[in-house]
Amino acid sequence: MTTIADSAIEAASDTLIALSHSIHAEPELAFEEHRSAAKIVDVLRGCGFEVRTGIADLPTAFDARFGSGDLVLAFCAEYDALPGIGHACGHNIIAAAAVGAGLGLAALADELGVTVRVIGTPAEETGGGKVLMLERGVFDDVGAAMMVHPGPIDITGATSLALSDIAVDYLGREAHASAAPEHGRNAADAATVAQVAVGLLRQHLHPGQQIHGIVGYGGAAPNIVPGHTELLYYLRATSAELLDDLGRRAEGCFAAGALATGCTHRIRTVSPPYTELTPDPWLVQAYREEIIGLGRTPLPAEEEGSRPLGSTDMGNVTNVVPGIHPVIGLDSGGAVTHQEAFAAACVTDSADRAVLDGARALAATAARAAADPVQRARLLEGVERR
Repeated sequence: MTTIADSAIEAASDTLIALSHSIHAEPELAFEEHRSAAKIVDVLRGCGFEVRTGIADLPTAFDARFGSGDLVLAFCAEYDALPGIGHACGHNIIAAAAVGAGLGLAALADELGVTVRVIGTPAEETGGGKVLMLERGVFDDVGAAMMVHPGPIDITGATSLALSDIAVDYLGREAHASAAPEHGRNAADAATVAQVAVGLLRQHLHPGQQIHGIVGYGGAAPNIVPGHTELLYYLRATSAELLDDLGRRAEGCFAAGALATGCTHRIRTVSPPYTELTPDPWLVQAYREEIIGLGRTPLPAEEEGSRPLGSTDMGNVTNVVPGIHPVIGLDSGGAVTHQEAFAAACVTDSADRAVLDGARALAATAARAAADPVQRARLLEGVERR
């Protein structure tokens, strides 16, 4: 059965690799991925998928469907890039692999009685596109949702951290920094106090909690006491509960900056919260067997829990819909994600192999779930319970 899917993917291999390279060559940021989304949609329409664009009130989101079976299996495509360093997270590979998996499973759609969906999900790096789409009903009929993410090694049961993406604004009072500093209330000092407090907090964090950030805006000129500054912070933890705990403690640090300097402050949410990945055990094992069959050697299962992979809005999906977010390995020369060297590695021969292997393994995993009576019933019952 999977031979049919493999043949469909192989027949489209040149198109898939060209798609990966084209997305990589024109990186676009969250919610601005118009060219990237259009490139993916063009390929899917050309292969017989029915495509709706601008779904969930998101201009760069799309839903491509093939088949009419009762079991809906979805592959998630990501295609946003990082500011300054482009596709250093390899979303070009994610998108092309999702398309390839969709084409592979589409070749089996009638035989398996499935509806194949390739869902275009913008703004993973920031913005939480999948969270918004989940809340707006895009995944309501999905029995299982899958995707692969590139990295230096293969990890089948990949996990991630829950994430809170926030901004902290400090408001003080401008004044001449030399002639009348006593009339100012320094919002940059407020940010500095907060950063020192956060640094001291780190010693007392629970294992799995992380906090890191940058100054988004620090003032207009050295001779003006800053009346406004902005901090941008990510708070992460291994669970939503630990994330809430970290949030409460961080709020005290941010409040301390305002109190110490006579400023006011407010904390605002930049992206909706990301929950931790909860990969489906059966799908993980099926994917592991498929990827090993392709000659890959994934990280041993017992070591996977010690390798959290940052944060992803796919976590929110996997907490509602059975799903997986494995890592597909490529030769990055020692570089890791979010480095310029990793971006360069995402259009190499090794990256192209990752596109095709990822597509094959996803399609085969989905086909196995659809053909297994127990798993098929489980996935359909999950949709009904939702």
